[in-house]
Amino acid sequence: MFEDLTGRTAVVTGGARGLGYSLATALASQGVRVALLDLLPAVEESAARLAAEYGVESRGLVVDVTDADAVEAAFARAESELGTASLLVTAAGITVWGDSVDVAADDWRKVLSVNLDGTFFAAQAFARRALAADTPASAVLISSMSAFIVNQPQFQASYNASKAAVSHLAASLAVEWAGSGIRVNAIAPGYFLSDMTRQFTEANPELAERWVGTIPVGRMGEPEDLHGLLVYLASSASSYLTGQSIVIDGGYTAV
Repeated sequence: MFEDLTGRTAVVTGGARGLGYSLATALASQGVRVALLDLLPAVEESAARLAAEYGVESRGLVVDVTDADAVEAAFARAESELGTASLLVTAAGITVWGDSVDVAADDWRKVLSVNLDGTFFAAQAFARRALAADTPASAVLISSMSAFIVNQPQFQASYNASKAAVSHLAASLAVEWAGSGIRVNAIAPGYFLSDMTRQFTEANPELAERWVGTIPVGRMGEPEDLHGLLVYLASSASSYLTGQSIVIDGGYTAV
């Protein structure tokens, strides 16, 4: 238990389901109040479930993270109802697969908008409040091992580029805000069995087998495999750690 987390407030984007919701439970288990932001209306039910299971205050706010004004309004509401957030997790993200010569311009822009713009707008709204409150804060941006390698056999240039940008954004913001006590790091997961990934692997078992065959530990990650790293980065135990992208992939990128 990281006692310094108890009673703090976090905002988690992409928090209605999947990795975002799982990461929110990791914080809630430490006694953190959580505002879940997501485009899906189900985010309100997710917040209610989080509150019931972990005994913490939680709010579910429907918001499009690509809309800077909407993100700002969501953070303002979260602050008024739960207090100023000193923790941020940006888990909202999408991907599009396909040969780059065939990818539509709208699809390219959508991936970059959700993954990069949405991450920046959330970090921006978060930092504005942390700076105004003059309080130490920690932002954890969800990148991907795809920021550093090119996945095969699927082609996803827009996703890879967006996640490389997220990792460099984390470093850039960390340097910019270090003197103000705001730490920024990124977690870069490998192949993880989120809700959506699990549905895909069940429908495409041959591809799933190929992925697993390239992971040294011999399995895909479970969402809970990210919990320990997240709470460490959120807590004061990592007070000297900032500007880093930490890959957690079962050894995939080591070979």
